[in-house]
Amino acid sequence: MEEMKMNVRPTGNRGTWSKKAPAVAELGKKPPQALDLEEAVLGALMLEKDALTTVIDILRPNSFYKEAHQRIFKAILALFDKSEPIDILTVTHELRENGELELAGGAYYVTQLTTRVNSAANIEYHARIITENSIKRDLISISSEVLSSAFEDTTDVFELLDRTEAKLYEVSESNIRKNFDDMRSLMHAAIKELEEKRKQTDGLTGVPSGMTALDRVTSGWQKSDLIILAARPAMGKTAFVLSCLRNAAVDFKKGVAIFSLEMSSLQLVNRLISSEAELDSEKIKKGSLEDYEWAQLNHKIAKLTEAPIFIDDTPGLSIRELRTKCRRLKAQYDIQMVIIDYLQLMSGNADGKGGGNREQEIASISRAMKMLAKELNVPVIALSQLSRAVETRGGDKRPQLSDLRESGSIEQDADMVLFLYRPEYYGITEDEMGNPTAGVGEVIIAKHRNGSLENVQLKFIGKYTKFTNLDSDFGGDGGFNALPNSSFDTETPGAIRLGSRMNDGGKGGGGFPASGFDDEPPF
Repeated sequence: MEEMKMNVRPTGNRGTWSKKAPAVAELGKKPPQALDLEEAVLGALMLEKDALTTVIDILRPNSFYKEAHQRIFKAILALFDKSEPIDILTVTHELRENGELELAGGAYYVTQLTTRVNSAANIEYHARIITENSIKRDLISISSEVLSSAFEDTTDVFELLDRTEAKLYEVSESNIRKNFDDMRSLMHAAIKELEEKRKQTDGLTGVPSGMTALDRVTSGWQKSDLIILAARPAMGKTAFVLSCLRNAAVDFKKGVAIFSLEMSSLQLVNRLISSEAELDSEKIKKGSLEDYEWAQLNHKIAKLTEAPIFIDDTPGLSIRELRTKCRRLKAQYDIQMVIIDYLQLMSGNADGKGGGNREQEIASISRAMKMLAKELNVPVIALSQLSRAVETRGGDKRPQLSDLRESGSIEQDADMVLFLYRPEYYGITEDEMGNPTAGVGEVIIAKHRNGSLENVQLKFIGKYTKFTNLDSDFGGDGGFNALPNSSFDTETPGAIRLGSRMNDGGKGGGGFPASGFDDEPPF
């Protein structure tokens, strides 16, 4: 009881007392550790030259409990990085050069480690036990900090919750690594996926955009793809992704999360209401609706109300927060697509530390988004701004890949790069074929890692802030039209073929047969 009294302290100004929980919880207990296994692993690493390759993706210096062992393991890693042999003499020499030999226990202690084990036969099993103990220590440390902060009256509970989630995720990411897959298991997974695709007689294998001509090229937004949608301001980027979001969630019942860093949640919902009810967005904004328009609104938004759409309008969202929120949404609601509006408004580092310029920060954000798409196995659509070079260029001012703003790594990380272009914005009333451009929006597929490059024409309805199919995109049965071989599809003006870097084996865009969609799926 005397020791218990030593570990209490006043909190706040109310004169109340609370126990300093971490100290009490750990009273008389040692942190999880396995010093004998640590010695055995280090000894094995200095006995057999190939032992390190077995455990290098399992162990980190901080995995070791004893500080001397951490220093010895760092010396071993340094030798490995320099492609030098690893044995008692080289490790001792490396420690001596770094001035850490005495801190690591001295030359005699390093030599004694090799007597703890005869071979590296069980080194992987021993390494995993060491890692498990390390994870336990990390969890104890996080729990102690949470417990201590939770007792403080001045603690912001939501900030504490966010910080705790971030630290738990960090522990998980740094310790749990995906291993390689053998060809047998991969082939089995590939055949299973093909069988699932075979059932999709409409040719859609990803999340549909609802735009017929665009889905013909992409087969829907594909899992684990990072899609960059870029355009100059006022081209309708948000209107386009909201149309895609609405089609996926309402018509196809796919869960979609949108992170809006520019507009508030209510502004986005008002846009969705205007698009769904086909009411002028200005009237929605002012609330000046007639009685019949109110009836029309209430009737049309019923499906929208029940749609699996999740909106987050946190300003200045960091990539760490994005990953945490997306993982939570995936676990709780099985979201099938993520939309970010827009990339340049994100911050790369949650704690505000770290050097580097804005271009490097955008590069780290785009890489993290690609990793997020792969981790959750969902398409991630990120909106991006284009540079002013588009405005200064002559001609029709069509955007190109070099116009991507602030970082060339966006182009590198993306699986697809789409540009949104409306000729009428620049006062161009007719296209090169003499067709009127009023109300026409063009999606330029400038990069398509797994398909063809095409220009897809859509109908833009400004007063409803929505994109939809051109009337000519629909066949008599409301389905897809056939895909011809010609470079310009006269039957389907919505798609202009530019050619593909990937599919040159007599196939059309998106890997479908040149003859179009038959009863037999193209697999």
